[in-house]
Amino acid sequence: MVGRCAACKYLRKGCPEDCIFAPYFPSNNPQRFEHVHRIYGAKNVATLLKELESLQPYFRAQAIETLCYEAESRIQNPVYGCAAIIFHLQQQIHNIESELAKIRAEIAVLSSNGQGQGASEIQPSTDQVNEDRFGSSSEAPNWFI
Repeated sequence: MVGRCAACKYLRKGCPEDCIFAPYFPSNNPQRFEHVHRIYGAKNVATLLKELESLQPYFRAQAIETLCYEAESRIQNPVYGCAAIIFHLQQQIHNIESELAKIRAEIAVLSSNGQGQGASEIQPSTDQVNEDRFGSSSEAPNWFI
């Protein structure tokens, strides 16, 4: 046994050769386990890892990566966690799609009017933006409005 994993160091116990935490929480990154332990608890993570033993190692690793990401997000934003990041990214997508729809409308007007006349007074409505993205304004999801 060369050294203990971050989980065993944090829990102040010996690290057996078949430690379920060792592959996912190396000793050179102790904060990773601290975050997961703070949010989920070591016993819950150990139970999860035991339940995932039948899966391929890749899927177990992805499950731990997800737990780590969610734990770090929950520590940064205790109320919303990673949902706040998702909402922020959805808002950015919505804003960029709205801007793209406005620019497309301006291009359409400029190409139909023969360059330059009335380009500053083009302001498509929200219905036009949603119609451009979704086909009709009634199909727009609630979380975009």
